[in-house]
Amino acid sequence: MMLNKYFVLFLILFLSSLQLQARSLPEFANLVDENGAAVVNISTRQKVPARHPLSQFNGGHGGKLLIPEGSPFGELFKHFLGEGGGVRPPQEATSLGSGFIISENGYIITNHHVIAGADEVLVRLSDKRELSAEIVGSDESSDIALLKVKANGLPVVTTGSSEKLRVGEWVLAIGSPFGFDHSATSGIVSAKGRSLPSANYVSFIQTDVAINPGNSGGPLFNLDGEVVGINSQIYSRTGGFMGLSFAIPIEMAMDVVEQLKQTGSVSRGWLGVYIQEITHEIAQSFNLSKTSGALVSQVIANSPAEKAGLKAGDVLLTFNNKSIMNSSDLPPLVGRVLVGEKAQVKLLRNGREMQLNVTIEQLPSDDKPIAAAQAKSASSNRMGVEVVDLDEDSKKLLGRGVLVRKVIAGSPAHRSGLMAGDVLLQLDRSNIKNVAGFRKKVVNLPTNRMIPVLVHRQGANQYIVMKISK
Repeated sequence: MMLNKYFVLFLILFLSSLQLQARSLPEFANLVDENGAAVVNISTRQKVPARHPLSQFNGGHGGKLLIPEGSPFGELFKHFLGEGGGVRPPQEATSLGSGFIISENGYIITNHHVIAGADEVLVRLSDKRELSAEIVGSDESSDIALLKVKANGLPVVTTGSSEKLRVGEWVLAIGSPFGFDHSATSGIVSAKGRSLPSANYVSFIQTDVAINPGNSGGPLFNLDGEVVGINSQIYSRTGGFMGLSFAIPIEMAMDVVEQLKQTGSVSRGWLGVYIQEITHEIAQSFNLSKTSGALVSQVIANSPAEKAGLKAGDVLLTFNNKSIMNSSDLPPLVGRVLVGEKAQVKLLRNGREMQLNVTIEQLPSDDKPIAAAQAKSASSNRMGVEVVDLDEDSKKLLGRGVLVRKVIAGSPAHRSGLMAGDVLLQLDRSNIKNVAGFRKKVVNLPTNRMIPVLVHRQGANQYIVMKISK
């Protein structure tokens, strides 16, 4: 009898714990009911020009296979390929994606890569209506596109704040994976501020929400039913979902959308520095206590950074009061500043904190390459490197430095990653003007200590670290 009482008590406690767990799990049904109608399916059509099946051999003559008049092969090709010569008719390439409505009069956000190169964009609403969409503007750098359909009284989403998101918070995606309209998938925020090689100006939200082809451009909701991101990319070795999904923060997307509405294009702020990550070795060589921040390896001539007084070797700590933990944090912060506005930069220079005001300018369309050549030579057995003077053109471009002609295998220079073709600009934070200056500096380099070495490589400056043993 006593055993039965304990069993009943245990059963009651067990069921109560299950109920508590169930109540702690998020409820998504109402969120989908309230917001699903504002999510759309996007399909595109792109015309592929007519081409001959053997057109790769024709030298690019508009899809026609050129056969000399009277050639004995002419009749042979007609026999096998028909009178038309086997020219394939124009075809249509299609793609699928998602989007969401941000205004009752038909403005829709999606990804740039969803509509890139499209001749026609169709938007299918939740009520099965299909509307032709105009591309108001599209920005490849942020992967944001703005569409417009002719309609009124459309359901719209509510935008929230990605900055308030916390790692571990529940989120929900609605989209059209593989063309299955209005599919809902959920997960948590895995990380914030992720940088990807394909997008320098976006600081992504990482989630484990199941995202697949067709989800691109769809909204990412928080539990309050607010859009906090735009599902854009996945990391995958198979082409399908593997637990790593990336969304564009909604604040960045709306900044881009406003510019696209007004001008049809996007202008970005420009600081004018090359930066690199601070490794443990670089931190040691600069006597830094932490590896956070962005190390300035080059200041571009006549740039906002140069005008404000930034220098190579500065460690940028904050930008407009936003902390810079990794070098990848800086480009998105700079890119969001409007052209002509002032920004505050807090930095560390030679162990002393400073603050500078920078007037942000528009990002140039391209960068000018910098090259180097050779003249007088010198060698250093301490470093294990042979260098030569720069020619006059390279001196004008770089202002100083010596060109590395040879690096001895197993030497300190080789272990540091120095390569033939690099231009040595600084040794232990002292500028190298020419071969004569290089000789003097090498003699006095300290031993058994990490030394910062500034090199110019493939059009940009970067710091490497060298240690010379006794």
